[in-house]
Amino acid sequence: MKSTARRQSYGVKGAPYDHPSPTTTLKRARSAPYFFLLPATILFALFFALPIGYAIWLSFRKVKVSGLGLGSGARKEVWAGLENYTDALTDSELLHGALRVLGYGCIVVPVMLGLALLFALMLDSERVRLAPFTRLAIFLPYAIPGVVAALLWGFLYLPDVSPFYFVLDKLGMPQPDLLDGGPLYLALSNIAVWGGTGFNMIVIYTSLQAIPAEVYEAAKLDGAAPSQIALRIKIPMVAPSLVLTFFFSIIATLQMFNEPTTLKPLTNSVSTTWSPLMKVYRDAFGEGDIYGAAAQAVIIAFATLLLSFGFLRAANRRQKQEAAR
Repeated sequence: MKSTARRQSYGVKGAPYDHPSPTTTLKRARSAPYFFLLPATILFALFFALPIGYAIWLSFRKVKVSGLGLGSGARKEVWAGLENYTDALTDSELLHGALRVLGYGCIVVPVMLGLALLFALMLDSERVRLAPFTRLAIFLPYAIPGVVAALLWGFLYLPDVSPFYFVLDKLGMPQPDLLDGGPLYLALSNIAVWGGTGFNMIVIYTSLQAIPAEVYEAAKLDGAAPSQIALRIKIPMVAPSLVLTFFFSIIATLQMFNEPTTLKPLTNSVSTTWSPLMKVYRDAFGEGDIYGAAAQAVIIAFATLLLSFGFLRAANRRQKQEAAR
């Protein structure tokens, strides 16, 4: 009868230890990625998946009041079904807020992405000077928190304290009220464009820097002018970055909250339901209707997901059609 002796090795202090078998080593290698992913998975579940699930659960509930609502057991949380969703979809304030955000987005997204593309093309030019300083100057507004930026611009919009109104008054020029009526859209859009152009510019500029220099050299040998290179080579090759920035801009537009909320104390033109998220905040924390607010939040999230998915699918389909040509 043969006896099999396990190989032993000795450490620094002379204590023997066993070598793990190949099967054990393979199992450890396969399970190692999951240990690295475990902290991120726990944080995702606690601070993202769990709140979403709780909001969806609340959206199907409501409070039932019996009698005068006094005493223990007079207010009970019961199943509401689709009642909260029906009320949210037929709420005129939520619909008007969505239309206002739509008009705001029609101004912000084209202007912001157009400026970001223009700045990126200018910085990618061979004749540009002080490129590092210019990039930092354009990107710096993005580093300022949205609430701080809205406060800064809000005081610049106020006629009593704004230096622009003082200059216009000295020049005898008209002084428009940017916090009232139609100009309010331009005032809010200006804050978003000022703060978001730098980020989008960096994304597009990074894609331009990744284009091989041989492409430009071949175009120059064919006699292409700088404007032709920009229009026929650079812009088509950074199309994926433009799609990405447009995707981020849509999400940021639908989540509009900081700018109108910050400017609300400065003007009467901004109501507590100016944007859909402002209405969700008012219903949840102002009126205490967390169940209706949860249903509205779920609808906004679903609309954002639907628009984003539809846009990405349309962009991918167009890219496949162009590649097939």
